Amino acid sequence: KNGSGKSTLLNLITGELLPDDGYITPGETTVFGYYQQSGLAFGESERVIDVVTQVADYITMADGSTLTASQLLTQFLFPPKKQFGLVGQLSGGERKRLQLMRVLMQNPNFLILDEPTNDLDIDTLNVLEVFLLNYPGVLVLVSHDRYLLDKLTEQLFILADNGQVRVYNGNYADYKQEQEALLKEKKESESVRVEQKPAQ
Repeated sequence: KNGSGKSTLLNLITGELLPDDGYITPGETTVFGYYQQSGLAFGESERVIDVVTQVADYITMADGSTLTASQLLTQFLFPPKKQFGLVGQLSGGERKRLQLMRVLMQNPNFLILDEPTNDLDIDTLNVLEVFLLNYPGVLVLVSHDRYLLDKLTEQLFILADNGQVRVYNGNYADYKQEQEALLKEKKESESVRVEQKPAQ
């Protein structure tokens, strides 16, 4: 639910927030890539390609092949003409896509995507899905997009109102099915108790 602490948890994992108690120790080789809803500020007069190459010139894929910044931008629907255009000429959705490119160019082995489907068009979502299906690292995904959750996840962190985190092994469809079965079982149990209540 909104306000249950999802963003706080992500900021604790990445070290952007310090815990009130205890400590968090990331692995020595962990490289975080964090796509946040708040977005990034770009210079209006910067070229699109320069925004990405400021991070890296290329990334290594799971199969050992490399993609240049320009190739990745092309894959994510920035044709060469658009790559050499100015940030100031981009739409809101294109800026979100550019923000995503900057995160991916960090070549993270621990990728956190906070509501990545907001403000992205269908074509971009399809490209992102294919990219993530071939992504070799850890992926933490916060999303209201149930299709994407089912396609890409195999474990859920369920945040309760009391600040507790429950770990569920399975995807969202599995979890939903289990919850519906539990609710049905509870209703049937209550129905039996009502029927067995002695007459006055």
